[in-house]
Amino acid sequence: MARTHAKTSHPTPAQQMPENPARNAAASNRTQPTHEQIARRAYELFLARGGGHGQHEQDWAQAERELKLGRC
Repeated sequence: MARTHAKTSHPTPAQQMPENPARNAAASNRTQPTHEQIARRAYELFLARGGGHGQHEQDWAQAERELKLGRC
């Protein structure tokens, strides 16, 4: 009697390593801070300057830069 071999398929790399949404979100958050994170940091900068008004755009931009670079 002839022996038949079952054809085995090897998974592709995409099948071997499924996407991990939590890991991808964590990586994304490091480079893209949320609106709330930026607002919180901008407020901290505002307070550190003594609460002087008129520089909210600079505070926001600095907060965004710091968070994107992971300095906070």
